[in-house]
Amino acid sequence: MKSVAKVNTDGLYLEDELVDDAFSGVVPFYAESVGEQDDLIAPQKPALAGYAVGIPISTSGLYKPRFDLAAWETYQAAVYEAQEAYIAALNDWQAKGRIAEEQPVYVAPKEPEKLWTEGLTPEQIAELTKQPEPQPKLREELTNTQIAMADMYEQMLAMQAELKALKEGR
Repeated sequence: MKSVAKVNTDGLYLEDELVDDAFSGVVPFYAESVGEQDDLIAPQKPALAGYAVGIPISTSGLYKPRFDLAAWETYQAAVYEAQEAYIAALNDWQAKGRIAEEQPVYVAPKEPEKLWTEGLTPEQIAELTKQPEPQPKLREELTNTQIAMADMYEQMLAMQAELKALKEGR
């Protein structure tokens, strides 16, 4: 078993899901419909909820990872075209009696490098990462508490000295 990302229909990361080790690619998943018995008569088409993505999140440090579904679909179309071109070239080569040229070789298109990107805007990231300003009232209360503790410590030392003096005076 391995963990893959589940994304919504916009490509934004939702959660991880455990799948079989052989899982790869991008597979849609659908919303579970809670229906009545009427569904047996006129079944409803389930609504697309998102995709299970077998491509690991390669960029660390993303606040809200987004999978580029459009780039993936473009890549899949290129893979399909390359396969079709290879099959056509192979059929042509076989029709020529396998003598005329060398056997064609399938060349897969290169997978896009950045399928995972940041799903938040720079403004949203700045809002998430900004340090809260210290509250003046809390700072004042902390200072007052520290002063009160220092006073209590001095009183305790004075009482210990008095107690020691009383014990020695006996």
